[in-house]
Amino acid sequence: MILFPAIDLKDGRCVRLERGDMQKATIFNDDPAAQARTFEAQGFAYLHVVDLDGAFAGRAVNAPAVEAILAAVKIPVQLGGGVRDLAAIENWLAKGVSRVIIGTAAVRDPELVRSAAKRFPGAVAVGIDARAGEVAVEGWAKTSALSAAELGKKFEDAGVAAIIYTDIDRDGLLRGLNIEATLALANALAIPVIASGGLASMADIERLLEPDCAKLEGAIAGRALYDGRLDPREALALIARAQAPA
Repeated sequence: MILFPAIDLKDGRCVRLERGDMQKATIFNDDPAAQARTFEAQGFAYLHVVDLDGAFAGRAVNAPAVEAILAAVKIPVQLGGGVRDLAAIENWLAKGVSRVIIGTAAVRDPELVRSAAKRFPGAVAVGIDARAGEVAVEGWAKTSALSAAELGKKFEDAGVAAIIYTDIDRDGLLRGLNIEATLALANALAIPVIASGGLASMADIERLLEPDCAKLEGAIAGRALYDGRLDPREALALIARAQAPA
């Protein structure tokens, strides 16, 4: 299982939102590259980065901050937020992003996902963000009529590397992951699923290491890392012990 520390970018700074509300942003670091180096030094193997402004604008807004992160660390980075066309995907992969996350465009233009996944094998993920079971788009500002499973099934044969499933109603609130909904999606699909939204403590890590969660690729941790509720070294050590050969 991969534990992805999250760097959410707003106005060039690291922030955490509450349920995707841009008006409820807490600033945790003015230097995203320094935050990325900290996460790498703590032992994380993969970064999760989101251009929040880009998600609303439909294009890259925090590109300088993303580029600074890419220059600061050697571990792989997955990036979402405002990735709406093939040119944006190609641009970010060329700059060193390991995996791009397509969210809104996966709903609006499923063929983009198929084309990109075929052209860039292993480098395209789909972000499925749900509120009350329905997929939200455009920075979570709008809700579509699709369920998470319905959207995921559109890409079963597309070669998508992973699906990042976020429960918006828990995101940033430290109420714990929605394991039930995440597993329901993972069990409905062959594509690996990453849990996101609400990871709060070591109890969540322990839950993720139980047998029924074995098919999950990992989980994303945000606010719990920034405010000290989750000790990164303790969490990573627990994961390593659980995955060590018997």
